[in-house]
Amino acid sequence: MHFHGLHDWNVNPQQAIAIQNELRSRIIRHDDFGEIRTVAGVDVGYENSGRTTRAAVVVLDFPALTEREVAIARCKTTFPYVPGLLSFRELPAVLKAMEKLSAAPDLVLCDGQGYAHPRRFGIACHLGVVAGIPAIGVGKTRLLGKHKPVPNRRGRWQSLLDDGECIGAVLRTRVDVKPVYVSVGHRISLPTAVEYVMRCTPRYRLPETTRQAHRHASGP
Repeated sequence: MHFHGLHDWNVNPQQAIAIQNELRSRIIRHDDFGEIRTVAGVDVGYENSGRTTRAAVVVLDFPALTEREVAIARCKTTFPYVPGLLSFRELPAVLKAMEKLSAAPDLVLCDGQGYAHPRRFGIACHLGVVAGIPAIGVGKTRLLGKHKPVPNRRGRWQSLLDDGECIGAVLRTRVDVKPVYVSVGHRISLPTAVEYVMRCTPRYRLPETTRQAHRHASGP
């Protein structure tokens, strides 16, 4: 994979917020893709006491969810940890890893937020827009918003609302287990995003894409 027209990553937090506000208009929040044959998960870990960012991208065949390809990349950590600006800390390494893939995945599930973000531009939106590929955010925790109780039944969900706007879905992937927070990243609608998250989560709380990417991002 190759990326063109990327913005500068060597920015301060104020400049990063301006970039988010500028790129937000490029998000496509309806289904804009063909057949899904591969799904990818991305995750990031840190080495050398946080000085090195290690990104893993794992591509799985869909719907079998068997591993097809893994790419790992490292780069110097240059952006501080700032809530709401995670993509500026992690995406340089993620994009470097994605460049190593033999082919672009049909869909990416990010371990983090997409549209369910204070500026409606979380890491899944950022990755989707700059890479030009369909993307979904699957967060383990809520960044913002309110919702009604989610029925304790696999596959049930409630809308995540912020100031009256639906910004995501609170999805029960397993009975008696905390829900996950699904939101649009790019080139996909929320109902379809929920469908694909469920299809990528056959057994555990988190999608297989996230589980496999985390294993490689945290491994030796």
